[in-house]
Formats: sequence, C-alpha cells, structure tokens
Amino acid sequence: MREVLGLMVPLLTGVLLGAIFFGGLWATIRRGLSSKQPALWFLGSFLLRTSTAVVGFLVVSRGQWDRLLACLLGFVVARLVVTWLTRQSGASQSCPAREIIHAP
Repeated sequence: MREVLGLMVPLLTGVLLGAIFFGGLWATIRRGLSSKQPALWFLGSFLLRTSTAVVGFLVVSRGQWDRLLACLLGFVVARLVVTWLTRQSGASQSCPAREIIHAP
C-alpha cells in the first residue's frame, strides 16, 4: 500500500508535465501559424517543452524505474486529456476543408 501511495506523486507530476508539454504544443501551433516567423515559435517551443519534460522525468524518477513508469503514465494521460479538450474547443472554430477535384 505504501508503494502505491509513493507512486502518486510521480503520476501527478507526469500529468502536470504532460499538460505543460501538450498544452504548450497546442498554444504554439495556434500562435505559430499566424506569426511572421513561425520557425522561431516552433523551434523555441520545442526546445523549451522538451527540456522541461526531460528534466522533470529525471528529477521525479530519481533513478528508479517504477517512478519513471508512473510519471510516463501520467504524461500519456495528460496527452489524452489535452487532445480531447483541444478537439472539443477546435470543433466549433474550424470549418471543413473543401474537396479538391483533379481533372482526369
């Protein structure tokens, strides 16, 4: 029982890291597409988000595979949640793509 409670902190930290990573990705895409220099947005965001996630995983795991696995599970759960939330909010904002008809 004590081991399970000890894995709750890495799990919740993984959720937080995933929310930062994937929420930051969503924000970067929204801002980068309308920016005059999107490459800077995407590169800077990638470096910041990846370094934050890697350092977070290293700090939380403390060299123990079970803590690393719990953190990774939380990270994946956050990915699913952020994907679901952004899909819900994006459904009302986007218009369907027009079909392109090619001449034979």
